Amino acid sequence: MARDPRHDPETERLSPRYVGIDVWETSDVIDALIEAQFSAVAAVRTARSAIEGAALAMADRLRGAGRLIYAGAGTSGRLAVQDGAELMPTFNWPQERLLLLIAGGKEALIRALEGSEDQIGHAAELAEQHRIAADDVLVAVAASGTTPFTLACLREAKSRGALTVGIANNRDTPVLTEADYPVFLETGAEPIAGSTRMKAGTAQRIALLLLSSLVMIRFGRVHGGFMVDVQAVNDKLIQRSENMLRDLTGRDGSEVREALREAKGSVKVAALLLRGCDAGQAVALLQQTEGRLREALALADAKLNRR
Repeated sequence: MARDPRHDPETERLSPRYVGIDVWETSDVIDALIEAQFSAVAAVRTARSAIEGAALAMADRLRGAGRLIYAGAGTSGRLAVQDGAELMPTFNWPQERLLLLIAGGKEALIRALEGSEDQIGHAAELAEQHRIAADDVLVAVAASGTTPFTLACLREAKSRGALTVGIANNRDTPVLTEADYPVFLETGAEPIAGSTRMKAGTAQRIALLLLSSLVMIRFGRVHGGFMVDVQAVNDKLIQRSENMLRDLTGRDGSEVREALREAKGSVKVAALLLRGCDAGQAVALLQQTEGRLREALALADAKLNRR
């Protein structure tokens, strides 16, 4: 019996829009591929409410000592790992509170190990090894919505009480139906059939970026549009920290550099030092406000005005 392509997942189908793309003029191919990327952005926009709900639930669960866990295979796994890895330098998210699970392990980050996505048993082993628990959040990403490794990670995490977020590009698939917070990105068929590194990948990347950025903003790791928890680990980031402090406080370079030195590179502590606090007071205020600089500055001003 001939195969009926209508039964294929949407992301695997051949799109009539792109039939013959291999013989088009180069300029037409480029226009079509750009058009496809815009449709990926539109798919994320449609999922806005789901992303907002998931981000708020993630932030609420992560207020304790739980970990943010990403799980995926292939392109989806690499995108998930990329998003997670960027949280440490950008927002100073603690390394011990980040867990990156990709089918095939580290080697899969630079090589396509397609067979690894079927390793259901490995997912269960990872859940046990890393002791995934109820205070954790797991974000599972799979374009198909059925990837065995990713789905197994989600199921194991959910069985252990962790909050689960599922991101997929095919409607009503297990990654979505079994997640506490499903995010469906309706990107449809790809310009190159089945190549979900294209529209599906772009939509996933944006959705992951939104989720993690919203969580970090809710945690006070952004102030006035600045990444005030940045780790100043090189000359560029040291200069960025100094520039942030100048813009936030209006103080000159020498004062800013001295405050950063005394604050051991912490922009938040340095801002409070420049407001008139000593180091101990600055740290105490940030602890009191759960790291929210705006609230800490307001408390510092109130205390200073009472003197």
